[in-house]
Amino acid sequence: MSSITVSDDQATRRAGKAIQPAWVRLLHWINAAAVIMMIMSGWQIYNASPLFDFTFSRSITLGGWLGGALQWHFAAMWLLMVNGLVYLALGVATGRFRDKLLPITPSGVLTDTKAALTGRLSHADLTTYNYVQRLLYLGIIAVGIVIVLSGLSIWKPVQLQWLTALFGGYDVARYVHFAAMAAICGFLVIHVALSLLVPKALRAMIIGR
Repeated sequence: MSSITVSDDQATRRAGKAIQPAWVRLLHWINAAAVIMMIMSGWQIYNASPLFDFTFSRSITLGGWLGGALQWHFAAMWLLMVNGLVYLALGVATGRFRDKLLPITPSGVLTDTKAALTGRLSHADLTTYNYVQRLLYLGIIAVGIVIVLSGLSIWKPVQLQWLTALFGGYDVARYVHFAAMAAICGFLVIHVALSLLVPKALRAMIIGR
């Protein structure tokens, strides 16, 4: 089904359906809080031993100092991991991932990208994700797995030395972790911008319809 044009009849028939079920909304907002806490505390941890020639302003960090930031980071990490595992399990068990995120084709991504850049991408039917959304959501799930695994390899480089070695060593794992964080930040910027451009999508994630 093309994501560029949706008939008025289709949009009307689907308008009464729940777009985002309660479990998706709950896990989404828990995940959002956990990710924000992890990013802000992670920036404070980064400031203690920068990888690059810059640091993050204390006004956008969490924890106040290295020890406090680590406590926030670990607390948010467990929340994110548990919440993420529940989301993945329910996404697979309910068939949501299959229905919402598949299939993805290069031609579909290219077509919808062109439509988005020219302002012709329809958002009339929120029950169906376009190909760009599918690619972004699958991509951020993959990035989430990478950031958790790289984070564990940094946290326990001796106990999980096989995992640290998989990333090419402790120092490389830090760069991978930072790159994954940057990718998540980029996704959040796009995600929030699209929510503001399509307010009904944000409303659906709050009330379900």
